[in-house]
Amino acid sequence: MVQNIRPATLADVDALVQLENKCFLTDHLGRRSFRRLINSPSALVLGLFQEHQLQAYILILTRNNSAWWRVYSVAVDPSCRGQGLSRILMEHIIERALLSGAAGVRLEVSVTNQVAYQLYLRLGFEVVDLLPAYYADGQDGYRMQFSFATR
Repeated sequence: MVQNIRPATLADVDALVQLENKCFLTDHLGRRSFRRLINSPSALVLGLFQEHQLQAYILILTRNNSAWWRVYSVAVDPSCRGQGLSRILMEHIIERALLSGAAGVRLEVSVTNQVAYQLYLRLGFEVVDLLPAYYADGQDGYRMQFSFATR
């Protein structure tokens, strides 16, 4: 089946909110946040679709005063996990960031999310900081980065 990665539109907000609620117990993005982010010049919301069905999304934040792209959120529908969709989205973002002239890509991940943590390590991300009680549920996080300067 053909998978399509494209920027999310306002027509995708309901599907994004549903996916967000399936994937995260805390730190949810709501309808208003997705609408604002989709319309923001400093955010990129990409959906991975199969036959018009949202399977995963990635949210990137950029700032005019920073050369780094920040992965704010990655979500994969639980029924689609294990198919490499996070890897596909992350590789896509790394390539786009490189082509845009960014210095690299940064993200935060819970120390308990070993699946994501291991994926980021395999992609070439490095831990640059430990973030105590970073998440709403009190979990610690790792700040990780993929620097184009070291490649």
